[in-house]
Amino acid sequence: MFGTTDRRHFMAHAAAGAAVAVPGLSFLANLKARAPELKKKQKSLIVLWMGGGPSTIDLWDMKPGSPNGGEHKPKPTAASGIEITEHMPKVAEQFKNLSIIRSLNSLEGDHARGTFIMNTGKQRSPILDYPSIGSVLSFQQNLDPEAAKNADIPAFISVGGSQVGSGFLGMKYAPFTVQNPGQPPENVSSAVADDRTVRRAAIFERLEGGLVQHSDKKPVMDAAQAHKEVYEKALSLVVSTRKEVFNLEKEIDGKTIDTKLKEEYGAAGTGANNFGRGCLLARKLVEAGVACVEVSLGGWDMHNGIFNALATRTLPTLDKGMGTLMKDLAQRGRLKDTVVVWMGDFGRTPRINQNGGRDHYPRAWSVVVGGGNIKGGVVHGATDKDGTAATDNPTSITDVYGTIYRALGIDPTPETNASVRDNLGRPYYVAGEKPNEKTGSYWIKDLVS
Repeated sequence: MFGTTDRRHFMAHAAAGAAVAVPGLSFLANLKARAPELKKKQKSLIVLWMGGGPSTIDLWDMKPGSPNGGEHKPKPTAASGIEITEHMPKVAEQFKNLSIIRSLNSLEGDHARGTFIMNTGKQRSPILDYPSIGSVLSFQQNLDPEAAKNADIPAFISVGGSQVGSGFLGMKYAPFTVQNPGQPPENVSSAVADDRTVRRAAIFERLEGGLVQHSDKKPVMDAAQAHKEVYEKALSLVVSTRKEVFNLEKEIDGKTIDTKLKEEYGAAGTGANNFGRGCLLARKLVEAGVACVEVSLGGWDMHNGIFNALATRTLPTLDKGMGTLMKDLAQRGRLKDTVVVWMGDFGRTPRINQNGGRDHYPRAWSVVVGGGNIKGGVVHGATDKDGTAATDNPTSITDVYGTIYRALGIDPTPETNASVRDNLGRPYYVAGEKPNEKTGSYWIKDLVS
């Protein structure tokens, strides 16, 4: 999307050139030429979203010797003393840059409510529609003139379908959805010549601009304003030369992506899948300056036959995509500027049910974090020998969110970060109004200083 100045500049030129094509075309050519690499102070976030509720007792917090332990075995990782499932060898190799929170109680065992709280850090409110973390980061990026300048690619991109929207922040900060990674997003190429695109933009500005309500010369967020902002976001991508970032054949510098690398991700070759393609795309997008990318891997709601499903379906897919993403980011020097978070709706019951599956369980489960300012090779918190309850450093979703924001270089304390306002004008505290009662901190200091 454009920064505010560039957007107004574009519309002014478009209106002036509506009757004369040449000036409009000249401006459009200059606009395309002025699309340098984004220079961001703020780090980027990649969310690996496990829809359906992943069984973290079978992945990150295994219980060998317990009746609840299941069929799989734990194996050592690259971090001393940390073991995870035997079915994720690529991820295990990256644990010098990954850490586990093993003591999360997220409170919500319903899919919809669990998805909401894990994407926003907040429980649903009857009076306020909270924004997802991706939308908050998109808003934060827009506050930085350097980051917002020439930001012709959406700041929040969801690969495979978004989980939660932009809430009270409005459609300007809603996720841009990519359903089929590796293919160009729908409708990003103009169906008409550039001169007609300029004229259409000018006509739209004249027609819709008059419908937007104003209060004290500031736009009020209404349907017309929301529609206008979505149109402007779409137009900025249509005229961008950087929309080739969605292509998985070439890097953003034009070099061909190595076929072996794509196969490592699971983005090409035997067993290629959208999660692998999404992870590769996410790496490209953060290099292009996108604030937040969410990549979805569904199929975790395993009430039946969980161990075979994990071993043959979800874990091999996850291992390739996540393991290669971490390795690729580290090798390209991007990991220090990119936070990666693995999470889902909730965990699953320690007890194995009569159908050989596990049910919903938010009381004691795991989230994995890495990159940015996160310390690698750390385990925060612990559960008891059977995985039924947190016994060490019980963790809330507020603690997790404070840690994520801190890892991104954003101070989550209310005193220093009240730049986000809700629809009533009140300060919105991105990670809660109060610190952890036990530690007195807004983030987990074991993981990020």
